[in-house]
Amino acid sequence: MTSVGTEQQAVEISEELIARRLATCVNIVPCLRSIYRWKGKICEDTEYLLFVKTPKRLFDRVSAAIREFHSYELPEILAMPISEAEENFHHWILQMVEPGPDDGDDDGDSDGDDDGDSDGDEDFD
Repeated sequence: MTSVGTEQQAVEISEELIARRLATCVNIVPCLRSIYRWKGKICEDTEYLLFVKTPKRLFDRVSAAIREFHSYELPEILAMPISEAEENFHHWILQMVEPGPDDGDDDGDSDGDDDGDSDGDEDFD
């Protein structure tokens, strides 16, 4: 999860995360009102909140990508554990961050199994 100051930046970060297969889905929540203390002052801004759906194992790479495009000096980058998820949704999250035929990386595996996750129990945030 992260927050940004403009819709343009929200879309740019979201599209990069999806294009790099670092996230399966990013929800952009507009008109978030943030009140915080920064450098000795109380500040208030309107922001966009990004909910990034990705496996826990990709957190460091997602964090680095967000920092690469983020305009804030200290961007909010948080992960929240997911205790349960509907099974089909969970598999979708995991499959969409793996290289696939639509990336021009056709490995001939068209049977739809989840070869990238040997036990099917991978966590996502």
